[in-house]
Amino acid sequence: MQIKTEYIQISTKGHSDMVDVTPQVNDILSESGMKEGQVTVFATGATAAVTTVEYEPGLLRDVPEALNRIAPEGAHYHHDATWGDGNGNSHVRASLVGPSLTVPFVSGRLLLGTWQQIVFLDCDNRSRQRKIPVQLIGK
Repeated sequence: MQIKTEYIQISTKGHSDMVDVTPQVNDILSESGMKEGQVTVFATGATAAVTTVEYEPGLLRDVPEALNRIAPEGAHYHHDATWGDGNGNSHVRASLVGPSLTVPFVSGRLLLGTWQQIVFLDCDNRSRQRKIPVQLIGK
């Protein structure tokens, strides 16, 4: 069993911006030479998340709109009262989606569905440069 850790660097717009990182994860897997195992994509920081979605224009609008209904910008958050940074909703959104995703791979290919991509979701209230760890465990 081998373990390999690489990183993806992206720029995000914040405000529940979704970035498809599937191509970069596929590249990391391909370059690893591993054929069977699991890959974990992790969002460092408490205002980002990783999930799967069909990466298409409708859902690029639907997901942020749904998150805004659940944890709206401008609502009262105790976090904002404590820190004054105005991103309490960002923390709530990120915690609901979750910080990581593990995807199995077989024959050197991710076992994603036809319409399923790995997305990084930046819930912060500002644009950011993000460094995303991608860890492969396999053979």
